[in-house]
Amino acid sequence: MLRHVGINVRDLRKAKGYYDIFMPLLGFESHIAAEDQFAYRPINDGLGASLFFYPALEQSTYSRHQTGLQHLAFMVESRATVHDAHTKAVELGSKVVHPPQVFPQYRTYYFATFWLDPEGIMLEAVCLQNEEGT
Repeated sequence: MLRHVGINVRDLRKAKGYYDIFMPLLGFESHIAAEDQFAYRPINDGLGASLFFYPALEQSTYSRHQTGLQHLAFMVESRATVHDAHTKAVELGSKVVHPPQVFPQYRTYYFATFWLDPEGIMLEAVCLQNEEGT
């Protein structure tokens, strides 16, 4: 199991404002909030990886199509939460890559939405429950 993932961003303050909106919806709580980094961990310090953000020391354009991070997927407990994440992404002006839908090519009941954060990092909210929640 991964313990944590670190991500460099061009604008730490902007990234924090953005992720402060999404992370509680995706099952994470603030863990560290300092001038040189911020982090989230699973709510109630549950099992799962934490996510740390740092200021990029070298400026460059991020692309999920180059070598490196392709996307981050967050497991959520309901399809309603997938829809909520999509709605929030649209409200914030994020580019939606895939609206909420079933992706049977990945797994039965794989219900997800994908969008880009301000850096262009693709984020995913995914629920593996069927419509009845089982």
